[in-house]
Amino acid sequence: MSPVSTERHDRVLIVRIEREERRNAINRETAEGIEAALNLLDDDPALWVGIITGTPNIFCAGTDIRERADLRMPRGGEYGVIRRQRNKPLIAAVEGYALGGGFEIALACDLIVASATAQFGLPETKRGLVATSGALFRAPRALPINVARELLITGRTLDPDRAKDLGVVNAVSAPGKALDEALVMAAEICESSPTSVSLSLKAIDALYAEADTAGWTITDDAKDAVLRSPDIAEGLDAFASRRTPQWSGLPPT
Repeated sequence: MSPVSTERHDRVLIVRIEREERRNAINRETAEGIEAALNLLDDDPALWVGIITGTPNIFCAGTDIRERADLRMPRGGEYGVIRRQRNKPLIAAVEGYALGGGFEIALACDLIVASATAQFGLPETKRGLVATSGALFRAPRALPINVARELLITGRTLDPDRAKDLGVVNAVSAPGKALDEALVMAAEICESSPTSVSLSLKAIDALYAEADTAGWTITDDAKDAVLRSPDIAEGLDAFASRRTPQWSGLPPT
């Protein structure tokens, strides 16, 4: 069975990540499934809005670090979605945890609906890593800077009510109802001209195009540096062994 399924609701395409035995973590097959689903959304003129969601208990725990696969896709970049140049709105419907790359998927969407069970977090530094799928610049854009710092350097999570108060989440639903709420939002979008919607999103994206280019350069620099650090091996081994990591400390500057 494919780890990604799609379902049409009139002009709306629902994309489901269904790999709950691995907490919906993204491996190569899952990234390819998301890529294919979002290519369908982009290319089918009968589809006007997309929704990406997980399973009833979890949205996505980010990269499946056991597989160490190349997850960058031809059109969508990481996970098939992170760097995608879309011309149609994409809503994240989040139940349960959206951690690491899972939160970065949500940040790559245009709107986020979260159920009362949702939790958002960026735990990469606890593994000796840095966020490499957009959060280093998208989190400070979507959140107050000190809250973005808090998430990026402490590994703490953000609950849905606080996330809504801070503006990163658009709506909070009852448990198990994030997709239903996202479908209501998608139906409202479909009442608007698809051309007007697309042009509005493109205008907003254009405002941040230069910042995104700089953001990816900064992200690549941080990624290259962390790959040279002994902390990455220690962090991943500690994670796999379920023990507390023993960090080496900062190298001399």
